Amino acid sequence: MTIRGAEGRLFAEWSRVRDRFVADGVVSENDYQTSSPKIALILKEVNDPNGGDWDLRKFLSEGACWQTWNNVTRWVHGIRRLPIIDERITKDFRRETLKSIVAMNLKKSPGGSRANRRVLGAVTTKDAPYIKEQYAIYDPDITICGGDNTADFFKKAVGHEKMKWQKTKPIGAQGDEIWWYKRNDEKEKPKVVVSYWHPAYWCRTSEDLLSILLDAIDEIIRSQTDNAFLLTTLRGRT
Repeated sequence: MTIRGAEGRLFAEWSRVRDRFVADGVVSENDYQTSSPKIALILKEVNDPNGGDWDLRKFLSEGACWQTWNNVTRWVHGIRRLPIIDERITKDFRRETLKSIVAMNLKKSPGGSRANRRVLGAVTTKDAPYIKEQYAIYDPDITICGGDNTADFFKKAVGHEKMKWQKTKPIGAQGDEIWWYKRNDEKEKPKVVVSYWHPAYWCRTSEDLLSILLDAIDEIIRSQTDNAFLLTTLRGRT
């Protein structure tokens, strides 16, 4: 079954128990399948307090909006070692970049600009079987959980409770330590989950958010892989 087919079957069932359902997931199946590394972004919920019943995949395929998604565009290009041609990211540039990712919210009903932690925790616990099934459809190489508590809710929902949190060395001027865990046992192609700030986090500049994330991922991959190609690619940034 295709990714879209698996999503469609799952969402048909999930939407019966979750009002104002906002579908999400892979933006373009072909672009995701041919991308390297495969990247999934895990967030809490869409900011649409009086709305819902729409499709985040379509929104991203049309270029989305600069809030949140400009930074995601920078992250994807940085992780894949692709240049950002113009500092001013256009809608077309976002559209071309975002079509190769998975964007997945834990809570499929919309919320406001700030998620209610108690509500999110309750919904994530109740919907855990659906969340676990959806994530398994994609099997990404790098998963970035954005926002406070997102990684903890995600880790529990997908059944990764026994996987051990680790943290990077201090990174950047403020010595930030980024938490992460590895979800497979392969040295050739490690698959990791990174707990990070939300892409729209306002206490760091876009440049800092990008730099810290790339340094963290470089350190994580270096520590986990024997893949000579990956290591050669990473050394190109040192």
